[in-house]
Amino acid sequence: MAETDSTGSTWRYTWARKQNERRQHTYREAEAAWRRHDDELRRLRALAVGLRGSVAAGSGLPLELAPGEVVLRAWPAAQLVEVRHTAVLPAPDLTVEPHPAPLRHRPPDGVRATDAGMAVITNRRLVFVGGSGRRDWAYGRMTGLSHDPAAPVTLVQVLDRRQTVGLLLPAVEAADFRFVLTLAFADAIEQRDTVLAQLDELIAEHDQTRPFRPAIATPGQARIIARVPGGRRTVAVAAALTLVVPAVLLDSDPPVRSGSEVAAAATPAPAKSAAPKPKPAAKPRPKPSPSRSAVPAERRCGAPANPMGYDYCGGERIRRPDHRVCDHFDCVQEFYAGRGYLVLCRDGSVSLTGGRRNACAGHEGVRRTIFT
Repeated sequence: MAETDSTGSTWRYTWARKQNERRQHTYREAEAAWRRHDDELRRLRALAVGLRGSVAAGSGLPLELAPGEVVLRAWPAAQLVEVRHTAVLPAPDLTVEPHPAPLRHRPPDGVRATDAGMAVITNRRLVFVGGSGRRDWAYGRMTGLSHDPAAPVTLVQVLDRRQTVGLLLPAVEAADFRFVLTLAFADAIEQRDTVLAQLDELIAEHDQTRPFRPAIATPGQARIIARVPGGRRTVAVAAALTLVVPAVLLDSDPPVRSGSEVAAAATPAPAKSAAPKPKPAAKPRPKPSPSRSAVPAERRCGAPANPMGYDYCGGERIRRPDHRVCDHFDCVQEFYAGRGYLVLCRDGSVSLTGGRRNACAGHEGVRRTIFT
């Protein structure tokens, strides 16, 4: 027996069931993708906190460690590559890629493998140990470092070598290799806390993009259009045909008239001797004054009116707010002690701690980001 709603309509119940299934399927896919990325960001942060390296990690490796040097991680499958055309690489930085693209397994054009072996990252250098020998890149002598966005290739330039070389790793291990190399370079310049702060900021931003559970569709929300096969598309095509067909008929050739009708149409009509009446002079119409409704409304998306143009709609994050910000927003105490970007807290106040671990602490957490 088919289920019906309170009005006894079976098709409305069917529409509501299909709508809920579609909404739940879309929500589950979005939630799963969000959770995978969230797990990856938190895994990287745990790695950044716990990865300190040890001398024992280098036991069994064909590598002699200097006093105070520790091994962070080793990759047994790596290839030494050379670049055919030398170019100046960007300087090493501490940027963490939040959404790395999938990498292909083959090297890009102009890059060829010259040796195979293993890659080792220590707290002082990047080392390749291959069949033809060993290559070392000390962090203090690196002038250029580049990760290929489409292939698992990392290119390195140092002070005393003109040729650009690098390493090719398996695609599934390239992301961890690049992140550990970033941590090692950060340790060399005593900036690991900067990487941790960047990860905290990425996690806080990602928390704000979590998908919401969809509303439940009820049979009473179904429209009669749902009963038409094809739904809105069918109605749209029918409406277009309704407009096009009369226009085609109007543009078609007129019907052929008989000979008598043509002769009658050719006979000139008697001219009227009445003098034409003078046309009255047209009165000037007053120009309409512009109404307030013609002025476009300011785009704020719920933000209070302010001369700085700050809103909740989206744009660039604000790290150095205007000095008038507290005249138009409810700033927290010690507002200018914050070291993040401008956010709205859940209690309605604004804080300069966006992206930090203690963002909106004591103000019920972060509600949304304020943009300019």
